[in-house]
Amino acid sequence: MHSGVPPQLPRQDAAAGRIPLAVVVVDGDGRVSHWSSGARRLFGHPKEDAVGQPVVELLPVSGALEDGGPYEGDEGYSGLGPGLDASLNGLTSYPAAGRARLSDGAADDGAADDGAERGVTHGGDAHRLDVLWWAYPLVGPGRERLLVLAADAAQFDAGPEGPAAEGPGSEGPGAGGVTERIAPGFALHTEFPGFVELARRLPEILPSMSVQESTRIVAQVLDLGYPVIEFSHHDRVPVTPDWGVPMRAERRARQQEARRATAAGGPVGAGGPGRERQDLDDLDALDDLEHAAVRERLEFLNEVSGRIGSSLDLARTIQEVSAAVVPRFTDVAGTYLREQVIAGEGFPDGPPDTTTLWHRVAVEHVDEPGRWEDVVPVGESMPFPEHTPFFRCMTTGEPVLVPRISEQAGTAIASQFEKRDIRPLINGRSMLVVPLKARNVVLGFMILLRHPERAEFNDMDRVTGAELAARAGLVLDNARMYTYQESVAEALQDSMLPQITPRMAGCDTATRYLPGTLLGRVGGDWFDSVKLPGSRTALVVGDVMGHGLSSAAMMGQLRTAVQTMAALDLPPDQLLRNLDDLAQRLGEHYLATCLYAVYDPVAGELLLANAGHVPPVVVRAADGRSELLDLPAGAPIGVGGVPFETVRVTVEPGDRLVMCTDGLVEVRGEDIGVGLATLCESAAHPAASMDDACDTIIRALNTRGGRKDDVALLMARLNGIAAEDVARWHLTPAASEAGRARGLVRQQLAAWRLDEHADTLELLVSELVTNAVRHTAGDRIELRLVRTDSLLCEVTDDGHTLPTLLSAGPGDESGRGLRVVSSLAREWGTSRSGGGKSVWCELSLPRRAGAGAGREGDRHAGDRRAFSNSR
Repeated sequence: MHSGVPPQLPRQDAAAGRIPLAVVVVDGDGRVSHWSSGARRLFGHPKEDAVGQPVVELLPVSGALEDGGPYEGDEGYSGLGPGLDASLNGLTSYPAAGRARLSDGAADDGAADDGAERGVTHGGDAHRLDVLWWAYPLVGPGRERLLVLAADAAQFDAGPEGPAAEGPGSEGPGAGGVTERIAPGFALHTEFPGFVELARRLPEILPSMSVQESTRIVAQVLDLGYPVIEFSHHDRVPVTPDWGVPMRAERRARQQEARRATAAGGPVGAGGPGRERQDLDDLDALDDLEHAAVRERLEFLNEVSGRIGSSLDLARTIQEVSAAVVPRFTDVAGTYLREQVIAGEGFPDGPPDTTTLWHRVAVEHVDEPGRWEDVVPVGESMPFPEHTPFFRCMTTGEPVLVPRISEQAGTAIASQFEKRDIRPLINGRSMLVVPLKARNVVLGFMILLRHPERAEFNDMDRVTGAELAARAGLVLDNARMYTYQESVAEALQDSMLPQITPRMAGCDTATRYLPGTLLGRVGGDWFDSVKLPGSRTALVVGDVMGHGLSSAAMMGQLRTAVQTMAALDLPPDQLLRNLDDLAQRLGEHYLATCLYAVYDPVAGELLLANAGHVPPVVVRAADGRSELLDLPAGAPIGVGGVPFETVRVTVEPGDRLVMCTDGLVEVRGEDIGVGLATLCESAAHPAASMDDACDTIIRALNTRGGRKDDVALLMARLNGIAAEDVARWHLTPAASEAGRARGLVRQQLAAWRLDEHADTLELLVSELVTNAVRHTAGDRIELRLVRTDSLLCEVTDDGHTLPTLLSAGPGDESGRGLRVVSSLAREWGTSRSGGGKSVWCELSLPRRAGAGAGREGDRHAGDRRAFSNSR
């Protein structure tokens, strides 16, 4: 509590500035809603009898205000409630102060000018009280409408030689020796030295109020005026409460001794039995005061528990914990966490030691801005040696209390901060270090500091701090676990999403993935592109039904299966049938939708098959028109027994294919047709690049409320391959065809001005054609060259046996052809075609602006970027 008023005030002011206060709160109906222990001691009514009663029956406030006080305004009071208006019909929106002499109901001609008499009994006996009071109207969402502070004016009687009796105008010992110059009043707290401390101490006047209520009330009190006692027209002292709680053990001993003496009828103190009863009453009152202090701390902990943990975000939780204790419990709060907690890793292993790094994650204080931030910046990491109280706290897991940081202790602590001298910030302050732990593991600790003017941390504060840290540690651990699980899930999701090459043979691609907003942001949506023989590209988008890690795991299995079957060059309908069979073998609950498309840039066509997925959109380059392709819907993967159908769609160079999952177009409570129409409209919007086009679609559809599912979007610009970039020849299965093939290739490379690759490609073609001549089952062999960003050589025959890479021995006459191809070519491969097999290889070519991309590709070649995974 407050240790006194600023030293600049006179001595008598300092004595008067710490007084026991009665605190009463009145609701809008004019009834008491809060009655402090001080009110019980001053007015004699216990809390149980006072709460809920009309205030006019308990306090002198209404009588004192009926004739109008010195602070009454021109307009009548309004706005506090009809019950309060009726009982306090003189009060205005200004604060009011007064002095009332209370007796057993008899008239008192010597009453103060601004006071009025009311009958008040104290402890069953009639008493005469001289009361100073302050009344504040309260405005806000709560039910409180009036705050009344009261004090016993008789305590300022210093006798005929005391300060109160000196000077002209003193009343002398009559009427209890109370001078008429003593009166309650108001003043801005900034008019006194140490006004910041006054504003910070004001919540102590409201020991049982909640954090939100006390904050609102304190703000209004400061705005209307700080309560003061006027000793003269020039001397005013700010009022601060003095709770005066003695030690529990001493008080209990005095209570027991007094009760035993009274019960035994033995000797009593010098004051007689009446004095003994008065001592018991005083001790009971102190008990009530201590209980109020305990109740206040419990309410504080309850309020803090309600304020922290509103989010599972680790950074926000740390901010909530720091803001909850400043300035109510401490003036400075610094939070340190272990490195594993910050990194979102698993639970820290083993106890901390002198090498453990602690990250400063938050510093909250009430000092001037920048004072702490410049010396102990957030984000710094440091270990702590054994001699520091921080090390003792984090190794024992118990709070460490330092009542005052001495010069020696401050120097030892400051030695850990290298060239920054923190001694001016910590010396002379009271410090409490509390551990943040969960499941008996220390996750971090908080350093709490109080200003030298504020009361030191005591044993009750240590208990309160330990309980606060325990609750905060549990919340931080929950946030840490959530962060760790979310990072694991996202890592799994990212590992399963492909890094798609933005430029394929004859088409450009761009993708977006948006995680869902539920269940750890992990889902089963995926996209992929697979390079196929003949410069073709397989494009696939799928969606596993459900969310969470199980859906993501199933998505990984299905995506791997699609890649494997696509490499076998299966037709789209056959691929989906095989995928359906696989899903049924994996489990009966495995369900997914899938859209599979194969783009042939030479033929200018798409082959598509759908398994219950959202249909794709094609944007025509000729007129910018977009259309939703009408595909057989099919059944989801995993249903079984449902046929799939391949649809052939003709496309032109520059057309765009848009494929997405239902999370983009479907919103709960809205027809999916609305989302599909928006998809068509946004896909047709002109854009400077593929990435810009994807962003346009995302903005158009993701701004609609209610999206909880994850989203996968794949866009492909179908550039095609021009006829002049393709050369094709038919060969016969004769041994001489290998030489003829070499000559055809050299002539074509000369026409394409690629003579520097002629020798290498001749050797590759010779090996592929020789292999086809030896192993074909028919009389058809086809040689094809395709020029894009690379040079593709493909040989197709009627044979069904795929060649394999062999390890030829020194005496073997064959088996070296594919090893030569593997050494010289950038890539090579084999696949089965409709009537036989194909063997192909590629050579790298210098980047040729717009090669195989058409006019539109030329314009946007500089805008293409790598795979983008928007989050």
